[in-house]
Amino acid sequence: MTQQPGVHHNLTRVFFALRLGLHVLFAVLLVFVIVRIVLLEPPLRWLGLGCAVLLGLVYLAGIWVIRMPVARRRTASIVWLMVLTVVWVALLFLVPESAYLVFPLFFLYLHLLPAPWGPILVVVTTGVAILALGLHGGFSIGGVVGPLIGAAVALLIGLGYQELARDAAEREALLAELLATRDRLAASEREQGVLAERARLAREIHDTVAQSLSSIQMLLHAAERADGDRPGAEHLRLARETAAASLADTRRFIRELAPPALDEGLRGAVLRLAEREWTTDGLRVEVDMPADLDLPMHVQTALLRIVQSTVANVVKHAEASRVIVAVQASGADVRLTVTDDGVGFDPAAVGDRVASDSFGLRAIGERVDQLGGTLAVESAPGSGTSITVTFPRGEP
Repeated sequence: MTQQPGVHHNLTRVFFALRLGLHVLFAVLLVFVIVRIVLLEPPLRWLGLGCAVLLGLVYLAGIWVIRMPVARRRTASIVWLMVLTVVWVALLFLVPESAYLVFPLFFLYLHLLPAPWGPILVVVTTGVAILALGLHGGFSIGGVVGPLIGAAVALLIGLGYQELARDAAEREALLAELLATRDRLAASEREQGVLAERARLAREIHDTVAQSLSSIQMLLHAAERADGDRPGAEHLRLARETAAASLADTRRFIRELAPPALDEGLRGAVLRLAEREWTTDGLRVEVDMPADLDLPMHVQTALLRIVQSTVANVVKHAEASRVIVAVQASGADVRLTVTDDGVGFDPAAVGDRVASDSFGLRAIGERVDQLGGTLAVESAPGSGTSITVTFPRGEP
């Protein structure tokens, strides 16, 4: 990725050099034609100078044309080219040396006119140049072959320029996509880090403070029941009530540290996402998982993010109408399966591109790796796709 900006700048310099060379060539040829016009006898001299100056002014008007809004630039460019061509033809029949000016005009036709009009106009103006040279000095091999060679060279260079421009546009689009993917990946990693830290803090508080407060409450309650009439019993009751209130606050802190979407459990979070987001895209989501699924918070968070990324890929690429999200927890492992009835794909054909072209699968794979799990993708063209994720229920 680090090489892309350099390549882009190199292509930009090439385009700038080609365009500058075209303008310099036109100016030099126009000066040559003006020098030739000065040698003419009046009134052709003044008529020729007028046409030459007009041609130069029309050519300079192209600066104004390229600064126009995009919506009007195409029409203005065509009108500008036609006017430039008409003035050039008038000058050509006054001064035969004006035929050399057709060479820079070739590139303007190829660059500004859509196919096939650019090459067609190149052929037409080549014929006009040959005709004008023949009328002025008689038809000769040089007068015919010269413009033909110039037109052929211009066509080849124009095609090469178009390929360079297309390649530059593709590279620029690829660079923008890579930068956007990098930003999304960085944002996902930051979000994942924050969620992991929140889950860790929730577990630490649950395993230390909450458990200690619960034990203190139980011990005070046992002491209070053993001898509720002894002196200081009211202090034991007050301490137990204080411990119970502190335990309730601690559990509230634990819930706040957990992702808000998981307030009602993993199944409720997936159902809410299906109702709020995915069904608007015409997708029917079926959730197959126990309502009382007991999983650690970091596992629920990971499952929720994986389901979000997977279904987002389905909405974007699969053209599916139905998705099944299933979670099974057995023993020390938990398994998530997301199956769709979309168009599918050939995993073998795209396997080498997963790491570079699919941000969703890459993010899922990285999240699964961090949890010490495995990711399996099963698909075939026209048969839908099934993504299965398996990882341990405990700490990664």
